[in-house]
This record gives sequence, structure tokens and C-alpha cells, in this order.
Amino acid sequence: MEGAIKGPCMKSCPICTHSFPNFLPLPNSYFDTFHRLNVSYSLDQFETLNVGQYSCPVCQASDRDRLYALFLKAYVQQRSGQALRVLDIAPAPRLSQFLKSLPGVQYRSADLMSPLADDKVDITQMDCYADGSFDLIVCSHVLEHVPDDAKAIRELNRILAPNGVAILMVPILLGLQQTDEDPSVTDVNERWRRFGQDDHIRMYEREDFLKRLRAGGFQVKSLNVATFGREIFRQCGITEQSVLYIGQHS
Repeated sequence: MEGAIKGPCMKSCPICTHSFPNFLPLPNSYFDTFHRLNVSYSLDQFETLNVGQYSCPVCQASDRDRLYALFLKAYVQQRSGQALRVLDIAPAPRLSQFLKSLPGVQYRSADLMSPLADDKVDITQMDCYADGSFDLIVCSHVLEHVPDDAKAIRELNRILAPNGVAILMVPILLGLQQTDEDPSVTDVNERWRRFGQDDHIRMYEREDFLKRLRAGGFQVKSLNVATFGREIFRQCGITEQSVLYIGQHS
């Protein structure tokens, strides 16, 4: 997926296609919260998070959104104009717009609470979708909110078409020895300390996350800087430790 982006000294957003001197850093509120609670790990330890170049100054797309865009542009091109049935779980406005703009897309979005979603759906019980309903599923930073993530992963696998792909991403803390999870924790500060956000119920260790995906029926490809190219990552503001997990049927 090596390619060229104009302007060797400039940054470029693959979602809005604008170029500029630099991306914007992660908001200070995250650092303030981590400092106030004396969190034991650093934001730099997250696998796919560019603390210093987090968001696009034009469209506000995050670094992980930009990583998805690099993959999706190449994936759509490989499909040579075929129709693409997309399910976007917990849609984010900018990424949702980008997905809708892809050629041949038939777009649906799902969420249990969000008013932005087309369908009100519990990810652990998506009975409204038949087996093999979607060629592409985007499930980005959702599973860390779900008490029964194993059931959710099985449902994602069920509704994915035989030759489809799923973007399956969660916050992964590098250096963690095992996944830390406890749905019974409700204290906001304790969730921040242990899980990295006030509405998360677990912090994933990388190998355990992959194990859970495989147990749910997925074969997983890990796409990294070697896949896309170091210069592409640099220009798009993506850290070299970032990894994109793509699930397909085993």
C-alpha cells in the first residue's frame, strides 16, 4: 500500500485530503485527568494513538480514523467498483461521512444509544441483521464498553459476509501483561485509572485481544507501518507503533 502524498515537508489528511504543517495534539484534558488521578501508565503507551498529532486541523479526524482511511481507499480500489454493504457501529460524524463517500457504498450505522445511528442495536444481539449482511464492518473503540465482548465478537462474525472484512479496533496498552477488566467497577475515577476512560470496563492486552477475536471466529490480519510505508505514516500523522486489525472469516 506504499504511495505518495504531495508535499514532503507537509502533513496530509487522507480523509479530507487537505495538507498543512502539522496535526493538532490530544486535548490537554486527557493529560490533566491522568495527572490528577496519578494514572500508572502513559498515554504514549497506547498502541494506536498519536498524542502529539492526534487530530486533523481541518476535519478533526483522529489518527486512527486516518489509518482506517488509508486501508479503505486501497480496499475499495481492489474491489473494482463492486457494491459495498457497510455497517458502521457507533458512528463518528467525520468517519461516517467518509464511509458514505466511498464509491458503491450502501451504508448503515448502528448504536444502542446514539441519535446519529440509523438502527438502534445492541451489538451482542443484532437480530435485525441476517447472516452475512455486510461486506465491511467498522467496529472502532466499541468492545471495551461491552460487558460480554465475546458475544459481540461472535455477532460481528455472523453478520459479516463470507468474503467481507471487519475493522476491529480497541484501545491496547502496550506493556500490559494481561487484560484488565471488571464490569462491576462504576466509580468514574477508578475507570479512568484502570481502563483509560470513564465509560470503559476493560483495558486490553494485545495478544489477549487477538485471542478473543479468533475465538469468535475471526482470522486477523495486523497491518502496520511495514504494510503502508513509513513515509505515509509520517505524512498522515500516524505513529510507527500503530496497528490496524482486520478480521475475516477463519
